[in-house]
Amino acid sequence: MTWRQVPAAAADLVFPVVCGGCGRPGTPWCRRCETAWHDAPVAVRPRIPPGVPVWALGRYRGPHRQGIIAVKEHDRRDLIPPLGVALAHAVRVLAGWGEMPDADHLALIPAPTRRMSARRRGGDRVTAIAGHAAPLLGSRVVVAPLLVTAATARDSAGLDARSRARNLAGAVRLRAGPRPPPGAPALLIDDVMTTGATAAESVRVLRAAGIGVAAVVVLAAA
Repeated sequence: MTWRQVPAAAADLVFPVVCGGCGRPGTPWCRRCETAWHDAPVAVRPRIPPGVPVWALGRYRGPHRQGIIAVKEHDRRDLIPPLGVALAHAVRVLAGWGEMPDADHLALIPAPTRRMSARRRGGDRVTAIAGHAAPLLGSRVVVAPLLVTAATARDSAGLDARSRARNLAGAVRLRAGPRPPPGAPALLIDDVMTTGATAAESVRVLRAAGIGVAAVVVLAAA
């Protein structure tokens, strides 16, 4: 071991490097979890349909669940790039299946989040993941973080589908920011889909603003 390797070795003793998807030691993201995240997207039929196709990179279990929890709750920002790569891969697969709009431009619109939650986590993780995916999809793909959840909305954890829908009614709002090019289709991007309430309200708000949502793409579906 050289003197240059000593600080890294000491850091590994205090904060061991483990895979964010399975906990395997010695690597932040193992090949097995990367393969799982690059599996074919699955069609999702949520209890509250948003009126557009919904696709997930996988089910909310195993590496998908652990990876999302690591990013959101354990501040594993080092996992944002591999999850962005996985998102870009899924969009390309869907395009190859003919499930993506044939358009000159495409907007990735992150699902809304509370400003307080984003500040607590040091930024919105979904926006960061979409921001890493966009350049991998080409120069005509942009990220447009236009949605925010009002502070008056309750935390949706533990609410059933009907209660989630009531909680979010009127709580998803547009904020100032660059809009997608006129006529450009959009993909709504989220981390986890449970009932579909957030996606349905987000699609409604975007359509009311003249922004057409072609599909919802989530990292995992519960």
